Amino acid sequence: MTEVLTAPAPTGRRTNRPDDRLDDRPTGLRAEVAAGVRDSLAAGLGMFPLGVAFGLLVVQAGLPWWFAPALSVAGFAGSLELLVVGLAAAVTPLGTIALTTLLVNFRHVFYAFSFPLQVVRHPVARAYSMYALIDEAYALTAASPGRWTGPRLLSLQLSFQAYWVSGGVAGVLLAGLLPGPLEGLDFALCALFVTLVLDAARGRGQVPSLLLAGLSFTLAVLLAPGNALFVGMLGFVALLAGRHVLSARRARRA
Repeated sequence: MTEVLTAPAPTGRRTNRPDDRLDDRPTGLRAEVAAGVRDSLAAGLGMFPLGVAFGLLVVQAGLPWWFAPALSVAGFAGSLELLVVGLAAAVTPLGTIALTTLLVNFRHVFYAFSFPLQVVRHPVARAYSMYALIDEAYALTAASPGRWTGPRLLSLQLSFQAYWVSGGVAGVLLAGLLPGPLEGLDFALCALFVTLVLDAARGRGQVPSLLLAGLSFTLAVLLAPGNALFVGMLGFVALLAGRHVLSARRARRA
């Protein structure tokens, strides 16, 4: 008697294959682009009003209106652009602006280790993806690894830049309708970094880093009050490197 081999009937349950997590990815170019736009909406709701504040700040600093969209296109960097407005308004030397840019955006070097840039195939598209690598894009891709395709990633980053640039233009237009400057608007950058710190320091493991940051800035104010920001950032980087070395040694001994 021969046995007839038949395929098992579908049970409707997901299997535990390693690639099952990829089943949630949309299929087709349009679907992938639409998925990237949807992924950007939550963060975009916060980026647009911050872009409006950026545009208002540009006008209140006495800079020409076109400075806002030009800077957002030439150097899409989000929070750094708010800092550059103050530096440009104070006629800061280009060397100081370049060094500040390097220090503030140096964290992007470490983003490259886990950012899914490999899914972007075309050289031009890949260059844009590197150019548009901001904190929000990295945070979303790091939170949901394995589901990104080239079109989805690029549409995410293009959406972020659209939110920011349109917000800056809206801020410039709004500044022309206001009867006078808004007091305290230059505090937007400080408020942004305070929010980022509070969002990152949600557990006890981040308390030592907060203490090291406070220590480095206090020493910088006492030892180099004229260059407190620069010296404080260098000191903080050195302290973080020392903490990393100590943590690695403890891990090896354990």
